[in-house]
Amino acid sequence: MPVLSIVVPCYNEEETIHPFLEATQKVEKDMANQLSFEYIFVNDGSKDKTLEVLREVADRYPKVHYISFSRNFGKEAGLLAGLEAATGDFITVMDADLQDPPELLPNMYQKIQEGYDVVGTRRTDRKGEPPIRSFFAKLFYKLINTVSDTEMVDGARDFRLMTRQVVDSILSLEEVNRFSKGIFSWVGFDVTYIEFENRERVAGESSWNFFSLLRYSIDGFVNFSDMPLSIATWIGTLSFVFSCLAILFIVIRKLIWNDPVSGWASTVSIILFIGGIQLLCLGIIGKYIAKIFTETKKRPVYIVKEKR
Repeated sequence: MPVLSIVVPCYNEEETIHPFLEATQKVEKDMANQLSFEYIFVNDGSKDKTLEVLREVADRYPKVHYISFSRNFGKEAGLLAGLEAATGDFITVMDADLQDPPELLPNMYQKIQEGYDVVGTRRTDRKGEPPIRSFFAKLFYKLINTVSDTEMVDGARDFRLMTRQVVDSILSLEEVNRFSKGIFSWVGFDVTYIEFENRERVAGESSWNFFSLLRYSIDGFVNFSDMPLSIATWIGTLSFVFSCLAILFIVIRKLIWNDPVSGWASTVSIILFIGGIQLLCLGIIGKYIAKIFTETKKRPVYIVKEKR
């Protein structure tokens, strides 16, 4: 019988693991004649009792396995570790907080049987989410799809069912700076989406805040577009042209009207403006150089302390 591997990254999820297993095992019973399930939890350096709960459920259920990191390495490291450990013919990634509805799995598997390689899920709304987060999330997808050749679907979750071939393709990308939403799209294959209404967490609090999501979105821009570098180049070029025109204007005014240059306040303001543009461009370039530096060091994406 084909095996479905369920990869579940966890960070401070002690309250959600039991409800997640209860909900998912109900679906497992319904699909018992189609698939055999295995569960792979990845403890990403949690500071609560997540690891203790994982040890308990692994002792109770033979199909449950876990990987525990030596420290917090981030969501991308957790996803990568889970995909590398998955042995199934089909692999899905889910959050432990039940914002990814397990009851969608039968429909997703049916789509796979119809010939699709990837069946993703997409939220139709953002109920319960702070308005400012929703605004910037929509803005991110609009901008990234404008400047990147890799299309990313607004509202798409990491919750998706993939064939073994797709996962092997994802794992063949050995980059250290990973942005899974982009990688899932970049590898291609035949993809379809199932829509569902947004759900609140079953318990606990999200570890994502506005600034962590902002940093994550910046990584998306840097990893899947060189447009920021082009913008920096154009800003520098336009600044140079305007500076040349301004110098020419000052020289002509002096020669024709003998008008001395005046206005120290405006001069200082212009200098500060140009200096700010230069620092902005250097910051953009520096972000790309930092990514290159990280890649060249070849450090492991994660370190495993314990697994079962």
